[in-house]
Amino acid sequence: MKKYISFIKGLLLLCFVVFLYGFTSQRNNAKKIAKINVSFENGDNLFVTYQTVNKLLIQSYEGLKNQPKENIFLNKLEETLLSNEMIEKAEVYMNVNGELGAIIKQKTPIARVNQNNSAYYIDTNGKKMPLSSSYSARVLIVGGVENSNISDELFKLVELIYKDDFLKKQIVGVEQISTREFILRTRVGNQVVELGNLNQLHQKIKKLKVFYKKAIKDKTLKNYKTINLEYTNQVVCTKN
Repeated sequence: MKKYISFIKGLLLLCFVVFLYGFTSQRNNAKKIAKINVSFENGDNLFVTYQTVNKLLIQSYEGLKNQPKENIFLNKLEETLLSNEMIEKAEVYMNVNGELGAIIKQKTPIARVNQNNSAYYIDTNGKKMPLSSSYSARVLIVGGVENSNISDELFKLVELIYKDDFLKKQIVGVEQISTREFILRTRVGNQVVELGNLNQLHQKIKKLKVFYKKAIKDKTLKNYKTINLEYTNQVVCTKN
């Protein structure tokens, strides 16, 4: 008899817990969205504004702030945000207070391509990124690209320059003279660096650094017009 009573009590307790969970869940799902909170990784929102993100979210669901939470599909909202060409990553969440949040990571430009009458950035993933009306990034200028074709060689070169503190300060431009050959334009002295293809690229860059440091120390850099790195174990220059 005692076992029977204990079983009934346990069953009633289980039913009560299930009812309470279902009731709480239903109330929680029916709660209206009270606020939209947008934040950016590293606080960086140079290319994508809070207003832009809010607009994307609101356009996805009419009257978003008045929608029951059960009607909001977070994955769909993330897809909507990622459709913006300035956004690299988006995480959308919902908390118990009815606040819809979005954590945004914008794309990072590492070079700007000027092509005929159009221009665009190359981002850290080697993809095209449109220019922004709200901010202009001070990055490497690239010319000579045809048909918006960002080759693996071009991306490899601009990525190397972007990640190298010395090159980032000294190189202001890259000119693609064929699909696999390049020249560089310098900031100090305005020399043309004939890089050629990217074979033995790191050795070529090492030679350039050694030459630059010596020429800057000797204050002779302004005497040179071109710097050719295509020859093995030597740097060939022409003077002004």
